[in-house]
Amino acid sequence: MIIITGAAGFIGSCMVQELNLAGYNQLILVDDFSKTQKQVNYQNKKYTQLIPRDEFIAWAINHAKEIQFIIHLGARTDTTEFNTAIFDKLNLEYSKDIWSLCSNHHIPLIYASSAATYGMGEYGFEDNEEKLSILKPLNPYGESKHDFDKWAIQRKEKPFFWAGLKFFNVYGPNEYHKGRMASVVFHAYNQIKETGKMKLFRSHNPKYKDGEQMRDFIYVKDVCKVILFLMENRTASGIYNLGSGKARTFLDLATQVFYAMGKTPDIEFIDTPQDIRETYQYFTEAKIGKLREKAKYTEPFYTLEQGVQDYVKNYLIPNKFY
Repeated sequence: MIIITGAAGFIGSCMVQELNLAGYNQLILVDDFSKTQKQVNYQNKKYTQLIPRDEFIAWAINHAKEIQFIIHLGARTDTTEFNTAIFDKLNLEYSKDIWSLCSNHHIPLIYASSAATYGMGEYGFEDNEEKLSILKPLNPYGESKHDFDKWAIQRKEKPFFWAGLKFFNVYGPNEYHKGRMASVVFHAYNQIKETGKMKLFRSHNPKYKDGEQMRDFIYVKDVCKVILFLMENRTASGIYNLGSGKARTFLDLATQVFYAMGKTPDIEFIDTPQDIRETYQYFTEAKIGKLREKAKYTEPFYTLEQGVQDYVKNYLIPNKFY
């Protein structure tokens, strides 16, 4: 059996679908299933059992011999939350428990890290495990992911195969429940649908024109394909960036959403709020050479144009799930 934590969430539920499409149906889904708005994310998927997050570790210890793989995607992902105790419990300590379970029972593991570990990007975006200590995340969420990466690297006891994936800006279906933490594509679609326009943050950095702030946007289907590849091939353990490898502007993204909706772009700029202006990132781009060369993942990624077209036309407009 294969375990997926965070299985009711955005990336987790898409991963369940990807596994189903690949013929894997003996799945154990782990999450906080009391959140009813997430039920649509997993109600039509094929799986064996739902296990509440708080009960999983005890359950897994008793069923360790039956577990073939753990894909640990469950986490508190709210970057505006500043209660570090929440992140310590849900992101750091829970992940340590899963790591220890996998190490003790010889279970391979893939877990979600984050590009938030890179902070402002002043030290670049290279997934070099020897340079982890110099990175400076900007918020408790990024710190919790970074703290676990550092902890994992230092362990003498490790799963026989493991991979930590630093997700960049993931977008795609099944994020309807995420509210303000949903992707820019999701918010752009809804804003354009309601007002006919899209508002983007004005640049307060002389190096960038308005709307030309850049991010590495990666389509969730690519994230799932990489995870499936690593699960099946187990090429080389380590921490890997998972982005498209190509930074694109917010202007590009907004324009593509308009085009996918069959509308003429109408974009206006507003000031970046003062409370986030000092820590606002103007550029992120994953270095993916390690994923290509060490992990041997060679498949092409969706371009921004392809990903936005698929997401908007096949999921957002018809209100469908993956």
